[in-house]
Amino acid sequence: MKAALLEDIEKLRIAEIDTPKPQMGEVLIKVKACAVCGTDIKIFHHGHRLITFPRVTGHEVTGEIMDVAQDVSKYKSGDRVAVAPAVPCGDCYYCHLERQAMCENLQAIGYFWNGGFAEYMIVPKIAVDNGCVNILPDNVSFEEGALAEPLACVINGQELSNVGMCDTVVIIGTGPMGCLHAELARARGATKTVMIEVSEERLDAAKKAVNADLFINSREQDSIKLVKELTQGRGADKVIVACGVGKAQQDAIEMVANLGNVNFFGGLPKDKPFIQLDSNIIHYKECSITGTHGSSPCHNQTAIDLIASGKIKIKKYITKEFKLDDLAEAIARAETGKEMKIIVKP
Repeated sequence: MKAALLEDIEKLRIAEIDTPKPQMGEVLIKVKACAVCGTDIKIFHHGHRLITFPRVTGHEVTGEIMDVAQDVSKYKSGDRVAVAPAVPCGDCYYCHLERQAMCENLQAIGYFWNGGFAEYMIVPKIAVDNGCVNILPDNVSFEEGALAEPLACVINGQELSNVGMCDTVVIIGTGPMGCLHAELARARGATKTVMIEVSEERLDAAKKAVNADLFINSREQDSIKLVKELTQGRGADKVIVACGVGKAQQDAIEMVANLGNVNFFGGLPKDKPFIQLDSNIIHYKECSITGTHGSSPCHNQTAIDLIASGKIKIKKYITKEFKLDDLAEAIARAETGKEMKIIVKP
């Protein structure tokens, strides 16, 4: 089969390798679509502590089941599926709390096992056993289903922040994750949404995708002041920082309302992980700060259900498609930030 082998940092080669066969408990899928994630870009340039080269990366993946091991009865050849890539162990303290995203032994497809930038991919037994294989409804395309994973992360974040009825929700960062946050907040009952961005180009793209109440270019406008004005001086009930910028995290704490919540959805660079924090703001506002870093298989299923229902119209976020042979070009294009989501198809 054809696969994109990342042989070392920034050494990507399209190669012919053996098509894997499913062993006990495993499922073999023919990959139909795999989206490019910001993590794929980071891995390409910097590697990852959990990756041993060579590795096939790619984790936002859908496909058709081609073969299953003899002991697998839940799935069959021909099933259309999306795969939740974060694989919990099912047996640790957090798994027993049903908080699988915090699994103490978390593994991931595209890291520990070969991922979706290939013609075929094995879903390991532990992933099959822990609900990581989700059936795609007929009205959800493979391309749309590949975006269930990023939507699942957004769902996890908003559950942790308890986004709900009558909230004013501010999202800082208008990339695809930020836009999905705005859409999901509306679906969960938020009455006002605000999107903040430093790039006019990305802000314009968000305006085409999302029906927010206010769009702010924080490079040219005072975002804290404008949020306060929109809320009669109260501030936002929920502020979601969907970018990896320390200043954005600091601004979020300034613009959140009393008893509100700030969600650090985007992680900071490893060489700049610290921000200046006036802890008295948290003390007197009685607000909280939450972090989000991933999702669990149940979030992936919820994401598929939302897409199938039409409550989240995911197709508009797919702005470019590439063949597997052109994966290096796809990664370079994604890195420019000029696309929402790029799909790679074998």
